[in-house]
Amino acid sequence: MPLPMRRLASAPSLPAVHPHDAAAPPSARLRRQHGRVAMERTSSTTRRGVSCVMASGKEHASTTTGDEKKGGLRGKLKKVVLAYSGGLDTSVIVPWLRENYGCEVVCFTADVGQGDIEMEGLEKKAKASGASQLVVKNLQEEFVGEYIYPCLRAGAVYERKYLLGTSMARPVIAKAMVDVAKEVGADAVAHGCTGKGNDQVRFELTFYALNPELKVVAPWREWDITGREDAIEYAKKHNVPVPVSKKSIYSRDRNLWHLSHEGDILEDPANEPKEDMYMMSVSPENAPSKPEYLEIGIVGGVPTSINGKDLSPASLLAKLNEIGGKHGIGRIDMVENRLVGMKSRGVYETPGGTIMAAAVRELESLTLDRETMQWKDMLALKYAELVYAGRWFDPLRQSMDAFMETITATTAGSVTLKLYKGSVNVASRKSSYSLYREDISSFENGEIYNQADAEGFIRLYGLPTRVRAMLEKGI
Repeated sequence: MPLPMRRLASAPSLPAVHPHDAAAPPSARLRRQHGRVAMERTSSTTRRGVSCVMASGKEHASTTTGDEKKGGLRGKLKKVVLAYSGGLDTSVIVPWLRENYGCEVVCFTADVGQGDIEMEGLEKKAKASGASQLVVKNLQEEFVGEYIYPCLRAGAVYERKYLLGTSMARPVIAKAMVDVAKEVGADAVAHGCTGKGNDQVRFELTFYALNPELKVVAPWREWDITGREDAIEYAKKHNVPVPVSKKSIYSRDRNLWHLSHEGDILEDPANEPKEDMYMMSVSPENAPSKPEYLEIGIVGGVPTSINGKDLSPASLLAKLNEIGGKHGIGRIDMVENRLVGMKSRGVYETPGGTIMAAAVRELESLTLDRETMQWKDMLALKYAELVYAGRWFDPLRQSMDAFMETITATTAGSVTLKLYKGSVNVASRKSSYSLYREDISSFENGEIYNQADAEGFIRLYGLPTRVRAMLEKGI
């Protein structure tokens, strides 16, 4: 039987093969071309008038102050591309960079599905903080298709629970920052990650892998601000608009895959999260009393359709988030081991991702043999560790990805799931490549499996056990 061809939703035509891609395998060229297509899309925020540098390299005019010509307290940089969210940390970083490095600051925002609310007013905030311009790029399809789907296909889960929502988003954002730095002629990049977290590693390993000549500025490792409350005071003194107050400070990261919550009362693992903290899902107790059934179509180990309707990766995930959130699916509360050595407590909402992972896992029970499944599960642990640690562009992860893609080529079919008050249960599995045969598995005698053969198998399989027992008993 020929291998299944994955159905793709309609998309813009791919650009011509770049000369540097000519020697690459077709699948690798397709992935890189798809990435360029996604990078060239602009978000709804951009269409509303945000100053944006497109893939053509065209740049809006910007002004250079006298301080930028002279240099700053810590040295001189020409132009810095800052990963910008409009939140507290990155808003404070803009004037700090100008003061300390005498540089022009270009703010960059990646649309990875954090929602229109977080995207609104970013240009005004960035310029009010002192940035020369804001660059926005829509990376949603690239994020889901080229980062989330490989992890989903690999079955990557960190420390038994974490579905790697933030870990997968950082390399796609950092890659786009490297591209923007080239487009605007920047000699440095900067991020707002603290010196205690994992994200600093994820960003910087990507910068090193894609352009080791770029200088990296990490203000949280340099400045005198020691915590978020200090940053709030600094922001107020510099008239920087920020969306938080001292009374309730949650550190959140949202993208199309998940929403994470850290800080405030969550810093004590003994405290139960407050219900009003959750934003993507209702509580299971308040979910509908009637279950909902979903049929997820899968090709090549990744979802392609919902109830028979083909959708693009980002559209499919967004739809499952909506459905799963309504049923209270995908809430995780865990204490994890950070890469930098400490433990941290986080609460994650991953409604659509939880549904996807369940569907793929259930279909694999039909299509993977025992040895392949065991090796896949073992490698998935290392795969998750690499992604968590920011080593997305590591040759080891890329090689493991090729293995995962090969062994899941026949993971094609459909899975029907039952969603009910926070639970996801399988109702049906179907695949033309199923290794399950009812005529063999049935308790009725069949021509293929002769039950009498089991006796010889057991005697041979148990021979080492018998020999050891004979030795111990002196037989």
